[in-house]
Amino acid sequence: MIDAPVESVTASAYTVPADAPEADGTLAWDSTTLVVAEVRAAGERGIGWTYGTAACAAVISGRLAGVVRGRSALDVAGAWQAMVRAVRNDGRPGVAGYAISAVDVALWDLKARLLGLPLHRLLGAVRDEVPVYGSGGFTSYDERRLADQLSHWATGLRIPRVKIKIGESWGTRETRDLERMSRAREIIGAGAELYVDANGSYTAKQAVRVMREAAALDVRWFEEPVSSDDLRGLADVRAAVLPDVAAGEYGCDLPYFRRMCEAGAVDCLQADASRCGGISEWLRVAAVAASHGLQVSGHCAPHLHAHAAAATPNLRHLEWFHDHVRIESMFFDGVLDPAGGTIRPDAHAPGHGLTMRRRDAEPYRVG
Repeated sequence: MIDAPVESVTASAYTVPADAPEADGTLAWDSTTLVVAEVRAAGERGIGWTYGTAACAAVISGRLAGVVRGRSALDVAGAWQAMVRAVRNDGRPGVAGYAISAVDVALWDLKARLLGLPLHRLLGAVRDEVPVYGSGGFTSYDERRLADQLSHWATGLRIPRVKIKIGESWGTRETRDLERMSRAREIIGAGAELYVDANGSYTAKQAVRVMREAAALDVRWFEEPVSSDDLRGLADVRAAVLPDVAAGEYGCDLPYFRRMCEAGAVDCLQADASRCGGISEWLRVAAVAASHGLQVSGHCAPHLHAHAAAATPNLRHLEWFHDHVRIESMFFDGVLDPAGGTIRPDAHAPGHGLTMRRRDAEPYRVG
């Protein structure tokens, strides 16, 4: 065992233009920013990342680096606690929480590399394969682009679960939402599960009405039918519709997820390790969900979640999100193959198995 202090903590940010205009029910965007944290000890390096503002990089290289450097690279829990305490007056939700998440993932990667272990073995694997669902289907897509994307997942890669965005223009285009859902069902066929995500754009009664009108489409997953802040509304929708209701992607700490579970707001709790506090907190969130008899689903950033997901007994699946898969494939070696609807963390590569191709990333660097 190599017990060595963390020697350096650095960060960099990269903004990648989208391959087409993208939008959901409540937001439109044309680029995505990846913030990478790197930690070094005893000749090894660990990398972690988050998706958010480039300001996360300044938090990592400033406030967080100061409390992580010099600590044992094996004591990830101690470093995590020190980071959370250090941002008390800055506010953990948002930029600081995203920054902590990136560093925590990098520390887990570093520890596993120092020990010569794949990360899911270090965490304690309960499965070799992790289910995924294809995710994109943006409201800004025309019919051809939607068909190409869904066909690629369902037919080309044989992923039996796919998700599209609905709730266009803050829920003001219900007719088009229903038309796109119907078209999605036609494309993927009866054998695949259809998921939809309204990104909080509907009112509770509106969400119920839309699902009743879509009853023949056999929708299985209804994500954020109303705002994630509206726990009563989520619970009301959950009680009235057949699809499983899911939410939780904006959670930043355990009390957030506890409140969501206690409110009976979801059938499956979503959590994002690139936002909530890294792998350390993601595993604790999964335990909170388990204590309420719920499964957990990883939101976006599938390669960041893969190893933790393999070590989570009550996992449902991970989101194979178009933007993040594209960026992770552009910048990292060691990316995973979702063919057949599952990914398999590398059983031989140490850490999370990914290495960054700096030369490919450099043209997109910002800040």
